[in-house]
Amino acid sequence: MSGWAANSNAAQPLAGIRVLDFSQIMMGPVATQLLADHGADVLKIERPGSGDIFRHAIVDPDGAEHPAFGAVNRNKRSVAVDVRAPEGLALIDDLVAKADVVVNNYRPGVMDRLGLGYERLSEINPGIVYAQGTGFGTEGVYAHKGGQDILAQALTGAMAHKAEDDHPTAIYPVSLADYTAGMHMVQGILMALLQRSRTGRGQRVQVSLYDSLLAMQILEATMSLMGREVVNWARLPLVGTFSSADGEVVVVGAFKANPLRDICAALEMPDLSTRPEFATMAEQAVNRPRLQALIAEAIGRFSTAEVIERLEAQDVLCAPVRTLDEALDDPHTAPMIAEMPRPALTPLRSLASPVHLPDTPASVRFPPPRLGQGAGEALADYGIESERVDALLEAGVLA
Repeated sequence: MSGWAANSNAAQPLAGIRVLDFSQIMMGPVATQLLADHGADVLKIERPGSGDIFRHAIVDPDGAEHPAFGAVNRNKRSVAVDVRAPEGLALIDDLVAKADVVVNNYRPGVMDRLGLGYERLSEINPGIVYAQGTGFGTEGVYAHKGGQDILAQALTGAMAHKAEDDHPTAIYPVSLADYTAGMHMVQGILMALLQRSRTGRGQRVQVSLYDSLLAMQILEATMSLMGREVVNWARLPLVGTFSSADGEVVVVGAFKANPLRDICAALEMPDLSTRPEFATMAEQAVNRPRLQALIAEAIGRFSTAEVIERLEAQDVLCAPVRTLDEALDDPHTAPMIAEMPRPALTPLRSLASPVHLPDTPASVRFPPPRLGQGAGEALADYGIESERVDALLEAGVLA
């Protein structure tokens, strides 16, 4: 598969980078999985007994761990350690001394109360890069709030965006803030590692769902801050979804001198751009309902495949509107599908890294870990003696 190597032994960009991952649910795990896909050694630090909340947030009918956890936790090893026990905290200290990156996405103050705040850990290892993901930052009126994608959608104005004014306000059903913040966290970690290579010192990286979702709206925010009318891209006169004879298509009539003329030619319509009410974009905007009704009527005469073929022949931007299942079945998607064998379970099929580096491709080295899976090997890699591991297991500090 292009840009994706199963069990690759090739040197990867992040090979040798050690990450201690205290994060859970999605934002942090998304970030650490991308680092792991590209060679980082990620050790997931979890609670004994329960582990990452996401392991149990969704449960299969047969009681098995839901694939949602696996979607963001491949290429990691897991250690279940009681960090509240002095022996557990001492173990973490020894891991931090040899690590490059610490990641967490707890509410502000939680890691400090556990003795795992940046100030303390940076004394142990001045080179540590400490990535902290929160819902709303560490300061300000919302800092105390629990972080959650839907709350970020609501508070940043993202949820208020509508294609049409009369549409009800709706929750966007994909984790926009979590994924975007995870990607911003990766960027921050890599920048901090680059700076460390110059100075020898790590630093704190702070990312929030709130800031990341605001950043996604940079065009709209800038228009608003400058006192301009915010352009609703979905409401441009030649942009819309239309029902074909057997499905739906989206048309983006833009980036051309006269896209309306070309749309009309493709759909065997009279050239509406010669009519005064549609002659300019301003007139098209004023008369958008009538214009879109005429286009919809024409598109309805053809199948989806015919509409796409006709519009593309005129170099008009368009695409069929598909379900996720249909997109996953598309041959174009095949290079983005990763399959990981799992002992005693069906193989886990998920999406590969979207970052393609042909010379040093992402790889699947192992599937998402069971709680504590790989702990012995990982701790040995950090120089923790087996006798100490056995004693911690006996004391219930490790599980």
